[in-house]
Amino acid sequence: MSRRRGCRTTIADGRAAAASDLVKRQFIAAEPNRVWTADITYVPTWQGFVYLAVVLDAFSRRIAGWAMAEHMRTELVTDALAMALHQRYPEAGVIHHSDKGSRYTSIAFGRRCEQAGVRPSTGRTGTCFDNAIIESFFASLECELIDRRTFRTRSEAERALDYAAA
Repeated sequence: MSRRRGCRTTIADGRAAAASDLVKRQFIAAEPNRVWTADITYVPTWQGFVYLAVVLDAFSRRIAGWAMAEHMRTELVTDALAMALHQRYPEAGVIHHSDKGSRYTSIAFGRRCEQAGVRPSTGRTGTCFDNAIIESFFASLECELIDRRTFRTRSEAERALDYAAA
């Protein structure tokens, strides 16, 4: 369990049409680049938060792509998706599973998925078990890195996260 004070990163857009749940808590993939899970977390610094978006491969449990920024706008998650696409070159039809946050249900994210042949998928609102793999990864990251350090600057946090992701 995290000891951090809460920062809400999932903000649903009630007007947006979310993708259906293609995963249904079955986080099993027969090979790499079939099912990716994704989410956003935050890292507190003395200068304010750094937000981290991660795309994780369900087969290998390895990071396929990630992005960091001082904001939680849609480009944070599209940048993480772009890195995953650039590093993995998946076949069309890879499932990208996330929560129903406004970044993942945005028109821009949907268009990027369509252009890349990615099938978006979302779990139910407020149910962490629908994206358990990425939640588990973030719990480990918080316990092993974020909760053990105090970051003075955003760039200091970004360097530590960059090292951890490598």
